[in-house]
Amino acid sequence: MAENKFYLDSYPTRTSSESKIIQRTNSVVYCDSYDELNKEQVDFFEKNGYLIFENLFSSDEITKLFDELTSLSQDEIKKDLPQFILEETQRDVRSIFEIHKISKLYGKLCRDKRILKIAQQLLGSKVYIHQSRVNLKPGFDGKEFYWHSDFETWHSEDGMPNMRAVSCSISLTKNYEFNGPLMVIPGSHKEFVSCSGKTPDEHYKQSLKRQEIGTPQKEFLEQMVEKSKIVSAKGDAGSVIFFDCNIMHGSNGNITPYPRSNAFFVYNSIHNTLVDPFCGLNPRPTYIAEREFLPLEPVDNFLDSK
Repeated sequence: MAENKFYLDSYPTRTSSESKIIQRTNSVVYCDSYDELNKEQVDFFEKNGYLIFENLFSSDEITKLFDELTSLSQDEIKKDLPQFILEETQRDVRSIFEIHKISKLYGKLCRDKRILKIAQQLLGSKVYIHQSRVNLKPGFDGKEFYWHSDFETWHSEDGMPNMRAVSCSISLTKNYEFNGPLMVIPGSHKEFVSCSGKTPDEHYKQSLKRQEIGTPQKEFLEQMVEKSKIVSAKGDAGSVIFFDCNIMHGSNGNITPYPRSNAFFVYNSIHNTLVDPFCGLNPRPTYIAEREFLPLEPVDNFLDSK
């Protein structure tokens, strides 16, 4: 792990009682060719900070992934593992972290060329998994994820130096407009919201259930939406959204009968590996922020690979 003395902190956050907007200085895309994505798609991602692909995975593939997730989330012994984040009021699983290591199937999924090559193209390099997880929102009881920039947390609490990472979210169930789908604010990735307050020790133990530190002021959100809009990542099971590490996003709670489950892989460039956390505290556990930077090699199909 590199020491921070070699890095100028271009995105200071949680250092005072005031929040502010800082203009992004990092590039959004790093590709110089158009392989998996054409120029129109790359330009759209650069401008808006996200790309949606309908039905990228087949129904048979999603069935196998969902069955695996169901088995894991109902395993009462596994629920005691630190990677399993439970809802505050009950033992329903909210998230499972490090899913690519817990499950061989998801470990192969993150290397499937249909998603890995897109991440490599956008980031202009080989990539590794910074974080993987599945988020579950059961019918009637699934809780919200408040508006936030992932990079703000990864920078402050994990030591990610720059904005050269991308998230890939795969819908394991149908994402309706009313069961808590991911929402993004297009263009918000061009500005960094420096948040107020100070990071408590072992903040992750609370923030993974309900995040309060590292969330933007309401007036900043209002300004971002006024300049742009809110896009809801609706789609059938098997649809995929890629979104920039700094885009402002969140999701509502789910009070409908329809569960909503998504798998997330965070791909970070091998040229953007972690240093000491910029908040000055100890790093979060490696099941939340990987500190072995092993580049991934693509496979043709996660079901066919060994």
